[in-house]
Amino acid sequence: MSLAIYNSLTRHKAPFEPIESGKVRIYCCGVTVYDYCHLGHARSYIVWDTVRRYLQWRGYDVRYVQNFTDIDDKILNKARQENSSMQAVAQRFTDAYFEDMARLSVLEADEYTYATHTIDGIKRLIHQLEQKQFAYAAGGDVYYSVRSFADYGKLSGRRLDDMQAGASGRVAADAEASQKKDPFDFALWKAAKAGEPAWESPWGAGRPGWHIECSAMVKERLGDTIDIHVGGADLVFPHHENEIAQSEAATGKPLAHYWMHNGMVNVGGEKMSKSLGNFTTIRQLLDAPDGPDPMALRLFVLQAQYRKPIDFTAEAIASAQNSWHTLTEGLLFGYQFGANLGWVDTENPEFGDPAAMRIESDSAAVSQFQTSMDDDFNTPGAVAVLFDLAKELRRQGNVITHQGQADSDAETLQQHWQTLVVLAKVLGLEAKPEIAELPADSLSDTEIETLIAQRQAARQAKDFAQSDRLRDQLQAQGITLIDKPGGVTDWHR
Repeated sequence: MSLAIYNSLTRHKAPFEPIESGKVRIYCCGVTVYDYCHLGHARSYIVWDTVRRYLQWRGYDVRYVQNFTDIDDKILNKARQENSSMQAVAQRFTDAYFEDMARLSVLEADEYTYATHTIDGIKRLIHQLEQKQFAYAAGGDVYYSVRSFADYGKLSGRRLDDMQAGASGRVAADAEASQKKDPFDFALWKAAKAGEPAWESPWGAGRPGWHIECSAMVKERLGDTIDIHVGGADLVFPHHENEIAQSEAATGKPLAHYWMHNGMVNVGGEKMSKSLGNFTTIRQLLDAPDGPDPMALRLFVLQAQYRKPIDFTAEAIASAQNSWHTLTEGLLFGYQFGANLGWVDTENPEFGDPAAMRIESDSAAVSQFQTSMDDDFNTPGAVAVLFDLAKELRRQGNVITHQGQADSDAETLQQHWQTLVVLAKVLGLEAKPEIAELPADSLSDTEIETLIAQRQAARQAKDFAQSDRLRDQLQAQGITLIDKPGGVTDWHR
């Protein structure tokens, strides 16, 4: 089965065919850095991180570029509120973005590009649009003439005649609106205002509009046409619609062959967003005393189809936390029971590293996983495969603990575990055993063996109360006992 992707532009799924065989170029619309990231951002960047990981696992050479909008009215307003500067605000929340994403196992992009680093490219693109009569200057501003682009509305499905004037971008001031030839036109370049950062240009000092930034950054970093352009569903209009209008008017080529958009995170039926004030930041949720494991938050996102809205509730997060516990037990199976099963590589420094594992590509689990992900990145189906693997490993762990040995052969269990670890890594889900020095008062191996011998003597004397007390004493020290036939007791920390 070939990979099929739902294309927002065509409104249907189609087989994925990259521009260049074996290579994929992706541009991801990043954050405007004026505040901490909320759960809507978490969903978006977890989704696109997973898409990227899966394409790489399928063998594609992926180049993934993401931008930061680091010049914007919202950043300037924040700087004024804090008596700070645009640069300081942008840097602080850019750093916070990286901290939050690292906790969620979102891989860093191959390249990050910044609006303020692309000013020359922005000016070149505006000049091209002006030369081709898709843009016009007015009082130090430059506007895009929306009606000059015949295909305007092809992504969002909106018709200009049906739209309300003023919906074509971030709200314009009255003075700006009065300079437009048409109410639907939007700013490519904004004349300088007192106390705001500005750059020199052929139209006078000023700064770029929001939409032109991404068009210029895509062109500068990835070329005229890319394979996949991704972002949140709230960016379809006007941002992505305007990107298409700008880029395709300038180059005469498609901006992207595939457009992908993730659904929103809802709270009480409304989209979670800063503007509505109903948002929870990633760090607020994870740092709360009863906050979930970061991997539980990632799992919460992946358990939903990426194009559908998801409802953020305390119950949903608690359920995801419980589900993560189940997966964790499976992911840690090899560390806990590998040595008991006689796996020869448990002392290898690469033990547990998915990159060093070789799994059966034609196994039922791998086939089901790939079938799900090939169907427009159906992560709920892929997660279900992980749960089946994890539940069986958890059952085998219980059998080993209580009966002394598994009811499946060691080689099968090792392949089972490695398959889980590798497929979970494709979804960005990882669990590692806690590696720490033993407490100063922890029992030595000799002391443990002595207590086990005392327990064996108590059992032979039918002093089961003493036997249970010794077992509890060992368990309190983190020692698991495995009673085997013939009076033999194995143990592990």
